[in-house]
Amino acid sequence: MIKSILKGMVIGIANIVPGVSGGTMMVAMGIYDKLIHCITHLFSEFKKSFLFLLPIAIGMGVAVVASAFGLEYLFGNFPIQTNLLFIGLIVGGLPAIWKNVKGNSIKVGHIIAGLLFFALVVGMAVLGETEGNAADLSFNLINVLKLLGVGIIASATMVIPGVSGSMVLLLIGYYNPILSAITDFISALVAFDMDGILQGIGVLAPFGIGVVVGIFAIAKLIEIIFEKFPLYAYWAIIGLIVASPIAIIAMGSFPAITVVSAITGVLALGVGFVIAMKLGE
Repeated sequence: MIKSILKGMVIGIANIVPGVSGGTMMVAMGIYDKLIHCITHLFSEFKKSFLFLLPIAIGMGVAVVASAFGLEYLFGNFPIQTNLLFIGLIVGGLPAIWKNVKGNSIKVGHIIAGLLFFALVVGMAVLGETEGNAADLSFNLINVLKLLGVGIIASATMVIPGVSGSMVLLLIGYYNPILSAITDFISALVAFDMDGILQGIGVLAPFGIGVVVGIFAIAKLIEIIFEKFPLYAYWAIIGLIVASPIAIIAMGSFPAITVVSAITGVLALGVGFVIAMKLGE
């Protein structure tokens, strides 16, 4: 239970950070296949799926709320260490994925799949260096429908390994507004500010509904791909994982490197790698 909550927290934090893929973290934690299966069979295998998904969802929820308040501080004060920690978390999942292709003959199609998805992640990182115009979140029917669609897009990309849902939100101008809406909503709850609570619900409810719809839609598609073309899927994921550190570096903002930041950065990289290895066991 505790281990599953911790895995959910890692995934939740990853989904908040632009350039980091929550789907990749699911792979690194060794739960991707089972998680997709439980989502697509939630109603046919309700008790088993619910018990597996609940602690992960709790961990993700806690992490998203905490991250909304804490990540800005960490990236602002310790950018090198924080980015290297996430790189370690991602790379630490590579051995677990390699086991799925080890011993099988490598075809040209496998290499092409890996290279295509490697290029996809790096290309998105290059395009995502600057944020588009901030989205309008004022409450009206058009914006509610937009938020529903944005939620579907965000959740679909969050579930796909190697693709950063938050980076997609950044590209379309919804990242900072949604993050601000989360922090404002939590602050309103704490202060019992009903106007702030209702305003937050008006933004987060349609976005949240879109997220749920997107997750179920993309999970079924991914399950079919893994059933029909498992080796191609795993080689694509390897390409995504290898590209993710490059995406993080491309998306990050780094100060001049000092001896202290270099040493602590390497330590953070190692800690991330070990955590991913242990949680993936």
